[in-house]
Amino acid sequence: MNERYNVIIVDDEYLAQKLLQDYVSKVESLQLVATCSNAFEAMDALKNNRVDIMLLDIQMPDLTGLELVKSLEMKPAIIFTTAYSEYAVDAFNLAVSDYLLKPFDFPRFFQAINKAIGHVQPKAEDAPKVAADTISKSNDFITVKADYKLYKINYDDLLYIEGQHEYVTFHTTQRRITALFALKDLEEILPKDKFVRVHKSYIVSFKHIQDLDKSDVTVAGNKVPVGASYRDELLARLQ
Repeated sequence: MNERYNVIIVDDEYLAQKLLQDYVSKVESLQLVATCSNAFEAMDALKNNRVDIMLLDIQMPDLTGLELVKSLEMKPAIIFTTAYSEYAVDAFNLAVSDYLLKPFDFPRFFQAINKAIGHVQPKAEDAPKVAADTISKSNDFITVKADYKLYKINYDDLLYIEGQHEYVTFHTTQRRITALFALKDLEEILPKDKFVRVHKSYIVSFKHIQDLDKSDVTVAGNKVPVGASYRDELLARLQ
């Protein structure tokens, strides 16, 4: 049985809603559970449904999309859909999955959906069957028990690690592996000369860092947000 992901649309423009509804209907793995015209309707939809992905406009009356995301304690994967490019930095500082600038075509939408699916927290019934001691280390690699398998991850192949509530996802040069573990505990396990915490939700490989700008760091071609409280340490390591 193919995995299905629940989606809500949050946009105050009728034509934008209809376009997104049409795009969602073309992706077999997506299930539209609500279409909302403002942030307050979205809050109700999040409360009453299991939502995996939220397609969210930014400029809306009363409460903007950015303000909505900041107010949420438990967040689905979020794709901003907006006509305004100037909010991109603020959006990615919130660790959203993607930022679609209107007008966008279906291929670009589909690309964003695939990225968001990679950020969806596993459902309880699909969660990796792992224990708290799921990770062990050696000088050159760590081993991760997840989904009834034992994975060997070489430090040289590990690009970055993304925290998703009680789960972490290891992004490597070959694949992604999700396991039940706390990012703060991983920070203690990984060798500090090879990895650095850059955000409350991210640890990155120092070896694979390519550049750093005001709001994020590029790791092997991937943009990873940098939190304000971590920036000084990262700058010191890079100099």
